[in-house]
Amino acid sequence: MTALKRRKVGKTKLEVTEIGLGGAPMGGFRATISDAEAVQLTNDGYDAGIRYFDTSPFYGYGRSELRMGAALREKPRDSFVLSTKIGRILHVRKPGEVLPKDFRENGLPGFVPQFDYTYDGVMRSLEHSHLRLGLDKIDIALVHDVDFWTIKDRALLDERFRTVMDSGFRALDELRKAGIISAIGVGINESDTSTRFIKAGDFDCMLLAGRYTLLEQGALEEFLPECLKRNVSVILGGPYNSGILTGNVKTGATHDYVAAPQHLVDKAQKIEAVCQRHGVPLGAAAMQFPLFHPAFCSVIPGALSVAEVKHNVAHMSVKIPVELWSELKREKLLDPAAPTPN
Repeated sequence: MTALKRRKVGKTKLEVTEIGLGGAPMGGFRATISDAEAVQLTNDGYDAGIRYFDTSPFYGYGRSELRMGAALREKPRDSFVLSTKIGRILHVRKPGEVLPKDFRENGLPGFVPQFDYTYDGVMRSLEHSHLRLGLDKIDIALVHDVDFWTIKDRALLDERFRTVMDSGFRALDELRKAGIISAIGVGINESDTSTRFIKAGDFDCMLLAGRYTLLEQGALEEFLPECLKRNVSVILGGPYNSGILTGNVKTGATHDYVAAPQHLVDKAQKIEAVCQRHGVPLGAAAMQFPLFHPAFCSVIPGALSVAEVKHNVAHMSVKIPVELWSELKREKLLDPAAPTPN
């Protein structure tokens, strides 16, 4: 096992490895994966040196937490950092209950999620997470999915934002002050809403999904400078933009979990051509690029197999020539302000 580099999380004493393991795929919403494979890939990630693991009650309606906990609970608790999320309470489906319109198939059978960002909702959610994980310590608690990408309704987004900041945040802050959790943050898909949160409350970290990648660097404008100013660390979820940056880019490649528009396919193909000229896999460049920015502490790709975990870890040790980044900027494929090696 090679020791992976670690970085501090904001103002806390926590340190996470520069690559973590995202637990969304093992929830089973987008692909079927067995309990045994999910536990094995978590174990293999740990054996490969990963010491940061992220999950959520939403992923598979409890399935991801159960599986990740099964792998981690036998390991020394002080040897890894674990984050999960608040915002949805799961309850057992009642006879005749009408399912919500956005209900997803392939989660744990019989469990239904309900949004709840209140003080009591946060406390109940974390208690349920402890029980599913089988662990007495959760290091990082993240507010989940308070963004337009998920909600698609500005008025409802504003309402949930207010509920978090007026009620749920109080619970998170109390738990942090009591030392029950070590860090609090927000896990969403938008840099502008993330900026809104860090201006509204004292957060330690932000889990930003897919918004600072080889394909898009809009977070450079306001969000990342604000994070540096406030010493808020950023965790990048979805460094491959859900698939398009894994390599061998073709029409139909996924971006944000749907088929990518052609202009993004064209751009990704041009980026990949530059990588190929320098003998570098596109996936390796995608994994390493965000960490050049000092605000980032970890990238956390998900995985559906042991092979994918090993592949992701291997990408972190690929030697990338400085000229690759220079060429991407010359070709206007990368924001000139994006930090890269000189």
